[in-house]
Amino acid sequence: MNVTAEDSRYDYLILPDYKPVCEVFPIEPPPIETGYVYHFTTRSNLLYEVRFAPKAGNILDIVVNFTVESDEFEDDYPVTNRGEIFSVIATVIEIMKMFHRHHNFTLSYEFAGEFKEDELNDKNRPSIRSRLYLRYAERLLNHNWKAFLNGNKVIIKRKY
Repeated sequence: MNVTAEDSRYDYLILPDYKPVCEVFPIEPPPIETGYVYHFTTRSNLLYEVRFAPKAGNILDIVVNFTVESDEFEDDYPVTNRGEIFSVIATVIEIMKMFHRHHNFTLSYEFAGEFKEDELNDKNRPSIRSRLYLRYAERLLNHNWKAFLNGNKVIIKRKY
């Protein structure tokens, strides 16, 4: 990997040479580039919202929430079964990179995968989705970040 002078000033969250292996859906960034809400639409025409929310105790700790914005589903975090999960994850990764570029003092990111209907809903254990998110994070994080589970939450934290 070639690192330029500009690269050395940027604290990468995701490995700089990461390339998605599947389709990344077109991303609609916030009107102000330092904004906190992004959108994208999948091939099956589902609109997703990805929201970054500073935690009350420390505004440099961010909760990441992504959900389908559709009247088609009753649940806020539906299992859509449209065969797009890997492209959805690849798109959320690109959005996290975009967000971090404008908020590179962030100390941690936290997100949780909702439980599927057939899973035991135990907040002390990770859901199948959270375990999938953790596997992605462990493979893609730059060396100065670490990922771990805390109950059903995946936490990505800056190493000191």
